[in-house]
Amino acid sequence: MATTIYDVAKLAGVGLGTVSRVLNNSPAVRDSTRQRVQAAIRQLDYTPDPIARSMTRGRTGTLAVIIPFFTRPFSIEVLRGIEASTSRLGFELVVYNIENDAQRDDCFRRLPMSRKADGLLVVSVSPKDVFIPNFAQAQLPTILVDAYNPSITSVVVNNVDGSYAAMKYLLEKGHRRIGFINGQIEGNFKFNQANDRLIGVHRALGEAGINFEPELMEIGSWDRQGGRLASQRLLNLKNPPTAIFAASDVQALGTLETAKAMKLSVPRDLSIMGFDGIELSEWLELTTMQQPMYHMGELGMALLMEQIENPQKPPELIRLNTELVERSTIGSPKIRNEQ
Repeated sequence: MATTIYDVAKLAGVGLGTVSRVLNNSPAVRDSTRQRVQAAIRQLDYTPDPIARSMTRGRTGTLAVIIPFFTRPFSIEVLRGIEASTSRLGFELVVYNIENDAQRDDCFRRLPMSRKADGLLVVSVSPKDVFIPNFAQAQLPTILVDAYNPSITSVVVNNVDGSYAAMKYLLEKGHRRIGFINGQIEGNFKFNQANDRLIGVHRALGEAGINFEPELMEIGSWDRQGGRLASQRLLNLKNPPTAIFAASDVQALGTLETAKAMKLSVPRDLSIMGFDGIELSEWLELTTMQQPMYHMGELGMALLMEQIENPQKPPELIRLNTELVERSTIGSPKIRNEQ
């Protein structure tokens, strides 16, 4: 019979999650434990084999991912982390893309009962409470990534602190009139990110003694078009902002396009800041709040392995921090001549 990841864990005297972390080169493993796992891998001549896994312990050798709008840059980066871990562990990966409420509810209703997967990762969308019993009844290990439910282990980014740090950075640069482009709730998925980032904005302004001005906030779709339209409205105000903070890098890209069309120099005439840290932001030299997107996917996979090994493990909430990445789109505010 082919060697499985379960055999490696048993011989090394560790859990599946630990083997997963070693296979993914995670630094969160003691050297002595890593060496023991690697020795077990060598001794058993272990090579991930999804076909062999499907024949043992009644498992399918497949993991499922439910994710909305999976072609967006943020989703792609999270999926890259998930796929890399899945491949190293020898599982097959099935991705369910959802773009509306009906698709979401259908997935949460049918997937747990289909028994087509050994575990489930749900990205950027929280299941309704009515569907939570389905996971327990089907004994389907489930992890949420970029989403939260108190009944399921969840990996989230601290969006409040991230947007607070972004606004505080702009305030420290001397900006006092700052536009904020937030994302809209799509398909009633009830994304918490938009609300949390707005809370961070309010907190930073409040600490600086600056009143929040509703005209300086625009809500748009989480894409370039949303950023373009929102920034056009902000920059056509009688007293436009000297800086714009966009809740996503792609919205910030749309803002850069608006600035170019209006012949505004960035950052001399207008400072622009994003949130996400997608690969394109580096190419554009965009100052942004970096989310650990790839790591979120890897961590979600490691937690899923632990949940598969120990289904009774109580749910936990894991918050990851963002990091300010300073590039060339932020400067001091330009002093405007009063007419």
